[in-house]
Amino acid sequence: MAKQIVIRPEEANPEDAFKKDGRLKRDFYEEEIRKLQIELVKLQNWVKANKKNVIIIMEGRDGAGKGGTIRAITEHLNPRGSRVVALPAPSDVERTQWYFQRYISSLPNGGEIVFYDRSWYNRAGVERVLGFCTAEQYKEFLYQVPNLEQMLLGSGFLLFKYFLDVGQDEQLFRIERRKTDPLRMWKLSPVDEKSLGLWDEYTEAFQKMFSRTHTPYAPWVIVDSNDKKRARINLARDLLSRIDYTDKDQSNVCLLADPSIVTRYSQGYSSKASSKKKDKKK
Repeated sequence: MAKQIVIRPEEANPEDAFKKDGRLKRDFYEEEIRKLQIELVKLQNWVKANKKNVIIIMEGRDGAGKGGTIRAITEHLNPRGSRVVALPAPSDVERTQWYFQRYISSLPNGGEIVFYDRSWYNRAGVERVLGFCTAEQYKEFLYQVPNLEQMLLGSGFLLFKYFLDVGQDEQLFRIERRKTDPLRMWKLSPVDEKSLGLWDEYTEAFQKMFSRTHTPYAPWVIVDSNDKKRARINLARDLLSRIDYTDKDQSNVCLLADPSIVTRYSQGYSSKASSKKKDKKK
């Protein structure tokens, strides 16, 4: 058996990996993410060859970096075998349907990977906090979603649930930047503005979501996303380490996620990122 990497390269050579503010250097990030992207292509080939159905859920507060993380992971994947699902607000007709109906229709076919940039968990976050669903609809969701996920897994789907955890100051910085950066303005929405004043309400909603929907068969994985580069690398490492795909190269590519960045939800969890202050930006 080939020897596996047992120490993360950023820990072996921190002076090469980190800037003075503790964030990853661009050159180090680009080198590591390229290695992981090659492994992700191997994963996709395995998914296609074995007709696997892979669901990857990305949740988190506004500005947590969900879209950028998905772009980094999918950059070199074949678009014929991977899709990003980011559903708009439900139509009048969809509001009369079973809540999960429009998500069911977007599930992956055999040989396909589907990334959800927000998912059915929108009901436990945005809809719950902003009053877009009734108390009864919310309770029904919490009751039904573990059963739905168990049925998906029982039918052969592979399901991975990630929550990108951004701190309050960092979220404010990112959303304020959207107002002035012409390349980011499209990301700004009225919901973003409202979210800035509802930090505690979202925290409470997410804590309840975790406690009710974290299960042994479909666990929540929390990713500290205050440093986007570290979040992307370590989320990719975690994902790749959890699937036994063909030709996995653990002797040249680090697949050990940093436990200070990636953790499984545990009862009583509170956002470690929420207490972090925003560093001066590069």
